[in-house]
Amino acid sequence: MNRNLRIFCFLVLALAALGGCSTQPSAKQSKKAAIPPQKIQGKAQVLEESGAGDASMNGGGRSSVYLWVGDLRYRLFLRTPVEVLHGEQYVAEGFYAQKVIDDIGDPDEGKNGYPLRSSCDRLIRMAWGDVAFDEADALASTLITKVKRYPARPVFLVRRLRLATAEEVAASPEPKKAAAGEKDVPEVEVAAEKENAFLINGPAVQAAPLWEPKAEAIRCKVVIDEEGKISELATGAQLCESVAWSQVRYQPPVKAGHPVKVITEVNVRFEPRK
Repeated sequence: MNRNLRIFCFLVLALAALGGCSTQPSAKQSKKAAIPPQKIQGKAQVLEESGAGDASMNGGGRSSVYLWVGDLRYRLFLRTPVEVLHGEQYVAEGFYAQKVIDDIGDPDEGKNGYPLRSSCDRLIRMAWGDVAFDEADALASTLITKVKRYPARPVFLVRRLRLATAEEVAASPEPKKAAAGEKDVPEVEVAAEKENAFLINGPAVQAAPLWEPKAEAIRCKVVIDEEGKISELATGAQLCESVAWSQVRYQPPVKAGHPVKVITEVNVRFEPRK
């Protein structure tokens, strides 16, 4: 009798412990699980591309679809093909892939490759939770290929896509249009060391990205417009594309009293990941 009672009590305690372990996630796990979708609004760019990888990003459609949001161009990743009107403003709801991958985190700090397969699998489930296993595997493979090749170019997994309303279009900041008859502003080349004296606000030392954990420094060729802003990045180097150029300001460049654009180079430093 006593022996049976002891066995019964042991089983009750064991089941309670297992239940607590299986139903109570840690605070850290809960925080990672609660990554909310975001909305972006921008002008659509539609490109006709024939590659299989490009087609798979638009659910098998022939077009590659982008949204310009400020100075960022998001590559839309759509589960099913969607017809988009070039030049129109759209609102997309979904997940900025690289941001979510970084939020999920990597215990090895990118030392074993980027992006992790596990992060991409999880992201696909976040965006399109009802996908079958084989479809999810194919979508994750497409995502890995795109992000691995161009890690600094935003990929956006779309849950919903719609035309922006007239009110949303009116409220969005539009890029300044060139005045009619405006003359072309001449361009001049200036050495990086000389142009650095006119820097007002520049990128501070930033953490190396997960996809380049040993990065220390890079020199990026840029074009500074007549307002002192970076108007063009004259390189395809991914580390250069990862810099927040919208935060960089120079004194408005002039030559002989007239506004000019300056072609120069900027040194950007990174803090390597340990």
